[in-house]
Amino acid sequence: MKTTTLRFGSYSSATILVLFTISSLLMGTLSYTLQEVFGYASIVLASSFVYFGIKHYRDEVNDNKLSFIEGLKLGVLIIILPSIAFGLFNVVYTEVINPEFMDNYYSSYAERLRSSLSAEQFKLQLAKLESEKELFQSPFAQFFFMGITVFFIGIIGTVISTLALKRK
Repeated sequence: MKTTTLRFGSYSSATILVLFTISSLLMGTLSYTLQEVFGYASIVLASSFVYFGIKHYRDEVNDNKLSFIEGLKLGVLIIILPSIAFGLFNVVYTEVINPEFMDNYYSSYAERLRSSLSAEQFKLQLAKLESEKELFQSPFAQFFFMGITVFFIGIIGTVISTLALKRK
């Protein structure tokens, strides 16, 4: 199980890091909304390696048998690697590569709110946005929230993959 975890977790980590590097280099001129869509699609694509890892384990390692618990355990172990990798990448990106990212992102989001809300609603949402901005300025919070996003999407893929692949 360890070899399968490391192999497919590494594939998933490499995929997510390559896609986000490409996105940060080539998609800087696109709106943040489109960048978010590409980001979530990248996370889902990288999480697909959970399926391939579970399938490999079932077919090549475990004599074509897979219980739900085995699949769940393997999927969780696989998805931990890209979760940590993306959390670290996000901290490096926002602290070293593009330290203005958070300010630019929040300014863009505030403008979207301004154009879609009444003045009173905008004030309320802006206050909420400012408190969230303070939280996300922390590298630990950035690491945690980005890593947990990848992890939860991966858990969904793990459950679906395990249900599809389990055999007695």
